[in-house]
Amino acid sequence: MADPAMNPCRPRSASVLLALLLLLPAWCHASGEVLAIEPPTAASADPPLVEPGGVVHSHDLDWFDPTRQRAVPVRLYLPAGARQGHPVPLVVFSHGIGGSRRGYSYLGQFWASHGFASLHLQHVGSDRAVWTGNPLAVVGRLQAAAQEGEASARAMDLRFALDQLLSGELAPLIDARRIVAAGHSYGANTTLLVAGARVERAGQVLALRDARIKAAIVISAPPFYGERAIDRVLGGIDLPTLHITTTEDVIRVPGYFSPASDRVAVFDATGGRDKTLVVFEGGSHSIFTDRAGTGGMALNPQVKRATQALSLAFLRRVFEGDASAWRQWPMRYGGLLTRYTPAGE
Repeated sequence: MADPAMNPCRPRSASVLLALLLLLPAWCHASGEVLAIEPPTAASADPPLVEPGGVVHSHDLDWFDPTRQRAVPVRLYLPAGARQGHPVPLVVFSHGIGGSRRGYSYLGQFWASHGFASLHLQHVGSDRAVWTGNPLAVVGRLQAAAQEGEASARAMDLRFALDQLLSGELAPLIDARRIVAAGHSYGANTTLLVAGARVERAGQVLALRDARIKAAIVISAPPFYGERAIDRVLGGIDLPTLHITTTEDVIRVPGYFSPASDRVAVFDATGGRDKTLVVFEGGSHSIFTDRAGTGGMALNPQVKRATQALSLAFLRRVFEGDASAWRQWPMRYGGLLTRYTPAGE
């Protein structure tokens, strides 16, 4: 059995480690700010920035998986140009703990404005509902949201959402051959699971890989706590992957700590030669959420714009074979970086 002490966001008094790849709960703190969460504020409703592009339509869909008796709400950002006979690629996005389908809209709207549909999941076992109810019990709800069953359920949410979208009335608008998974914090771990992270329990490899996923965008991924050989977990991933973090991507609560180097360790352990690491100087773990100002009032929008441009260049290189923006990106945004390791290096 894994050592509970390996999970810095698990109470030391716990007798067993229940987490599956234990995702550092996004309620951890760094530099005094709450991280990787999307508490219910008005600021989360609107994107802090969206660069010019085409017209975007959004659709809120309330799906329900009868097999698991679990709701799977989603928001689909769809380019206006998507039509039958001209399907568009798709990004499936998984939020951090405490988030919702409304989160990371600065990415969803941006991708859709440039021709890529974006399906934002809401994971009901670890969504914004953790903020409701007795405030004295919020820590317990957050801990429950990071347990083994929820980690696995999130990957199944993604699979179910793809099944629904690709079999429904909007299916002709989506190119099922060009799908990428993306996520932040807890959602980054969900992304790695569906991209091929190898998880064994009782001698069996859990079937969480989704073969429809052709690439992955991994933002601020926590390490896989309870797994002593992270390279064994991630080494089999052979999809193109883009890893994004900051030098201050630290997760911390009293008695628990995960340094920014853990995000780099996830990159190092991930398999395949087509993997890229970008480390912004400064920032914070929550700078990649819709929240304005986290990680620095001036730096926050700069990192968001750079992340928009980087992820779009990645999508175009992977799905369209157009590497021009990909090659130009470090020349334009290199001043914000402390490390840039492109694919193949």
